Amino acid sequence: MRTALLQSSGRPGSIAENLKVLDEAAGRAAAAGAALLAAPEMFLTGYAIGDAIGRLAEPADGDWADAIAETATRHGIAIAYGYPERDGETVYNSAQLISADGTRLANYRKTHLFGCFERDHFTPGEQPVVQATLNGLTVGLMICYDVEFPENVRAHALAGTDLLVVPTAQMHPFQFVAESMIPVRAWENQMYVAYVNRVGQEGEFEFVGLSVLAGPDGVARARAGRSEQLVLADADPAFLAASREANPYLQDRRPGLYGSLS
Repeated sequence: MRTALLQSSGRPGSIAENLKVLDEAAGRAAAAGAALLAAPEMFLTGYAIGDAIGRLAEPADGDWADAIAETATRHGIAIAYGYPERDGETVYNSAQLISADGTRLANYRKTHLFGCFERDHFTPGEQPVVQATLNGLTVGLMICYDVEFPENVRAHALAGTDLLVVPTAQMHPFQFVAESMIPVRAWENQMYVAYVNRVGQEGEFEFVGLSVLAGPDGVARARAGRSEQLVLADADPAFLAASREANPYLQDRRPGLYGSLS
């Protein structure tokens, strides 16, 4: 399944402009044969927007989701994107996957919040594994800091995730996560990992870009630089099956020895 990663910070604070950026990227990605477009963490509103997060937060089935469903349907491409989700008085840092026919397939709430900024504005989610089926692949959702906990990604591996989509707001000086950790996560868990980042200065944060789609062999299929880019690569189910057959990590586990980890 050809997957497009939209490395962009959009236009922080302007949902209307970010919907336009997403629409343009969806058109380009679909024209290049992609079945899925992934956008970064908090793409619809911007990340470093302070108290505006609470004001702009919207339910998972709100007007934004309807607008993105229309974009997905018009271009014939599934879309995963990050946004602030409101559920009553609670606000989550969330990611949603909408199919090419406009169906809301999955919604994930970030379980591990990074730093005082996120803990001040969000409530952590409680469901570590959220999945949907897309073009014959089991697609999982996770957000940024979540992927840095090996237990999280292993839970997805054990649940059968084939492609883990990770909207991200990865900042300086932690670029080693994109450069080194993501390919290792893909290898040790025998899956594809699509890690799609923001880029450039935004408030106090400098986002490093370096979005990557890594394969189960630990090799980057596509990697962006430090500017706004749309990069594409394929998640190949046949290669994934062969890699899982050759790599015995999951079969050779001894769960009885791991009780102390919890």
